[in-house]
Amino acid sequence: MDLINSTDYLINASTLVRNNTQFLAPASKMIIALSLYISSIIGTITNGLYLWVLRFKMKQTVNTLLFFHLILSYFISTMILPFMATSQLQDNHWNFGTALCKVFNGTLSLGMFTSVFFLSAIGLDRYLLTLHPVWSQQHRTPCWASSIVLGVWISAAALSIPYLIFRETHQDRKGKVTCQNNYAVSTNWESKEMQALRQWIHVACFISRFLLGFLLPFFIIIFCYERVASKVKERGLFKSSKPFKVMMTAIISFFVCWMPYHIHQGLLLTKNQSLLLELTLILTVLTTSFNTIFSPTLYLFVGENFKKVFKKSILALFESTFSEDSSAERTQNLNSEPKFKF
Repeated sequence: MDLINSTDYLINASTLVRNNTQFLAPASKMIIALSLYISSIIGTITNGLYLWVLRFKMKQTVNTLLFFHLILSYFISTMILPFMATSQLQDNHWNFGTALCKVFNGTLSLGMFTSVFFLSAIGLDRYLLTLHPVWSQQHRTPCWASSIVLGVWISAAALSIPYLIFRETHQDRKGKVTCQNNYAVSTNWESKEMQALRQWIHVACFISRFLLGFLLPFFIIIFCYERVASKVKERGLFKSSKPFKVMMTAIISFFVCWMPYHIHQGLLLTKNQSLLLELTLILTVLTTSFNTIFSPTLYLFVGENFKKVFKKSILALFESTFSEDSSAERTQNLNSEPKFKF
């Protein structure tokens, strides 16, 4: 997530726009920094609580394993946010050295890829459980889920390596140090040949990140939940609209939280010096912060009656959400009775 040097391209086409930009830039930096600080504090507490309950208070099942690692990916990202916020307040000046510049950027990329991959894995798990219940009974085990988890982390780590390698610190003529991507991996930042190479590598990274980190997972999630909804609706197994709310929440939240980020990265690629660039940066920070903090909560509370929720303990709410009993019951119902409890 290129939050450190994303505000380099500001409007300077006219006096009016320049005046607006001079007002907006400090305000936007404050909004971004506050959002990152708040996200880090709340996200660390809430995601830490979720991880503790899933790990130590619940039986290890396919559901709990997948959601544990999904929330773990959010938790890891929240640990980096205070450093990003501090850099924003210092006008993108980077005080933490080259090593942390690389590690933090690689970690944020790892968190992005793992979160979207685990959301896709959860959708595929729902698909297999609903449309292939016999196969699920025979093969869907915690050991199988552990293999999926390992594969997700390895894949995400491999895709994050370029953002670990390309990230470097650069000191300009005024002594300002920035943490930014050097796609040409060269100390000659001003060479035209290196700039052309850098542009091509930047395009390749953007396309691969957009396809593998957004478009493909988004299509997988839509396909899986559409097939699940069609299957259970066809058999008249829904007792309420709650399953539809869960599925639609998963699809909409994924799109809303990640689309602004990729739009902003595309604008950076084109070096479009417009007000839209800074506005998409603010929107990106707000949506990704919301995703980090509130996505796990959405899965817990969506479709629930709030009066019932507040009467339940946190542990009871987790058990009702992630329990494998409901999954087993769903599988049996798909093969026999025309009743469905989600």
